[in-house]
Formats: sequence, structure tokens, C-alpha cells
Amino acid sequence: MSADHDADRRAPPVDLVGLVIFVVLAVALSLLPGIRGTTLSTLITLPIMLFAPGYVVVAVLFPAASSHAGESAPDVDETTTDLGSRGMSGSKRAALSFGASLAIVVATDLILSLIPGASRLVSTVAPIGALTLALAYLAARRRTALDPSDRLHIPYERWIERARSTLLEPDTRTDLALNILVVVSVILALGSVGYAVGAPRQAGTFSEFYILTEDESGELVADDYPTEFTAGESQQLIVGVGNYEYETVTYTVVSELQRVRIEDNSTRVLEVEPLEQFSSTVPHNKSWHYRHRFTPTMTGERLRLTYMLYRGDLPAEPTTDNAYREVHLWVNVTAPTNGTAEPSVRPEGLSPAVASTTREPRTTA
Repeated sequence: MSADHDADRRAPPVDLVGLVIFVVLAVALSLLPGIRGTTLSTLITLPIMLFAPGYVVVAVLFPAASSHAGESAPDVDETTTDLGSRGMSGSKRAALSFGASLAIVVATDLILSLIPGASRLVSTVAPIGALTLALAYLAARRRTALDPSDRLHIPYERWIERARSTLLEPDTRTDLALNILVVVSVILALGSVGYAVGAPRQAGTFSEFYILTEDESGELVADDYPTEFTAGESQQLIVGVGNYEYETVTYTVVSELQRVRIEDNSTRVLEVEPLEQFSSTVPHNKSWHYRHRFTPTMTGERLRLTYMLYRGDLPAEPTTDNAYREVHLWVNVTAPTNGTAEPSVRPEGLSPAVASTTREPRTTA
């Protein structure tokens, strides 16, 4: 056997090598902080989701060429059980690649949806990329095990030459104009796809803001909220924020205990006891839960325990009117039996730089 024949046998398939390079670069770019969760990230990962995994599956199953250039297909033992030895035409490979990719993406997404807290965008792209790389390696082993004359060969050099001559060396000016029109149409089509993918997401941006409690088993539930408090005694609630803004957002929560009066369907704040401010930077499609332990000192019935959510900088005077989101709980705070309230304490686990200083209740006009 000649040295050239041995080199051809060991040479890695160009299409699989190119696919591996593209998948690695695409996954890496899609996870960058400035690109992750954007329309550009979606456009980069679309080929991975819609074509790459199915292509390598087909490459594993059918490593042989359907025919040789200008020749009939090689003789194949009709009794063989190796489906890949029969080969497959290019059009069938492309169709099956798209179908197999959709099946793999759906199955992967279904499995990942059962994992609590998994980020759908990144968690789908990353494992599919890893699966594509593993199958590409297996497909390369299967293909290089065949004789070079029987392997699938992608005529990329002929395609590039044909495209170059068609676009750059047209026979007439009419062909040149048509070529330019085709290129412009492709660019506009790609732009339209990017807008169609990105616009609906941007139109539906929002943030979740809610209060939870912890049941006896340690599960967080939106139920059994405490409504009876004693001044000077600590209580705990879990404040939750869900970021679906398609960008990383810095949230700040301001908590207050308010004495209010409701008149003519309007609420007037008479007195405010500031409790605490706490902040966190939350990536897109992530949630933040904060255990808020506080010690009320203001007493009274139908007091409003209010949480106000802000994005970015806080206003000079936070109110429910200028908050991005607001949730509240109606509570009763009674004086302790000994008639004196215990001093307020800083919430557990909160640094002095983050904790708000407990102040005397202020009166609001």
C-alpha cells in the first residue's frame, strides 16, 4: 500500500473537522456575557440546534458515499447488515439531518426541563454541542475505517469554484445583476430571521416579584403568610425576583412597614418604618431569593408590609408609585406583653454595607 493511500486513510474528514470548529466557536461565543441571551446569540446557535447534531448522527449511520464521481455505486453485498455501507444521497442526508436535529433538540429540552433551575437557552445549547462533538468523533472513526474510495467525500472545492465563477465571472451583465440581487436577498433574509427571532422576545420582557414562605419540609411556597407580629420579635419572609428582561439587571428591594389610611379608593401613607434595602445582580432567565429577617417596632392593626422593586439606581424617595414592581402583606403588630420592644437587630448574613440602619418611624404627610 502506498504512502499516499495511507495518508488518505488517516486524513480526518474535512466536513466533520469544519463542523467541530464551528460548534466550539459558536458555543463559546453564545456564552460570552455581552452576547449571551441576545438575538446574536440565537443566530449563532441556530445552526447547532437545527442542523449540526442531525448531520453527525447521519454521518455515523452512513459513512460511505452513495456513488463515485461519474461512476456507478460500488458493489455492495445485499445481505449486509451495515446500513452505513450503502451510503446515502446528498439531498436525503440534508433532509434527514434537519429531522434528526429537531428530534434531538426536543428530547434534550424535555430532559433538561426536568432539572430544577436549569437555564433553558444555555442548558440546551451546551449539551447539544457536547453531543455533537462526541458524535463527530465517532463519525470520523467510522468514515476513516472505510477504504478512501468508498468514503463520503464533500466536494467543497468544486462548490467554492462554482460559486466563485458564478458570482465573480458572470457571462453577461444580466447575470451579474441577478447575482447581486441574490446576495442582497440572502442578506435581507438573514436580517429578517434575526428580527423575527429577537423582536418577540424584546416585546415580552418582564420581571417577576413575589413573596414566599417556607413550609415544614423546607419547600418555598406562596401560602401560609404570617399576619400576626409582635413588636421586637423577628420574622422571616422570602422575597423572590425573576429576571426575564433578556439582559442582566441589578435589582434593589426596599422594604417598609407602613401605617396607611384608605379613603375614596386611594391609599395615603401616614407613617413609615424603614426596614431594609437589599440588592443583587441577576442574569436573564435566573431567579433570586432573599431571606428577609426583620424586627418591626411600629404597632397597630392593618399595617402594610411593603416591598418595592427597582431596576438600577434608587430614586431619592422610594414610594410605591415610583417602584418598578410592588408587593405587600397586611399585618397586625401588637406590643410585647412586658410593654417594651426589644432593640432591632441586623438581618442574619447581611453585611453592614448592605443593611439599612433601623430608624425611628417617620410621619408622611
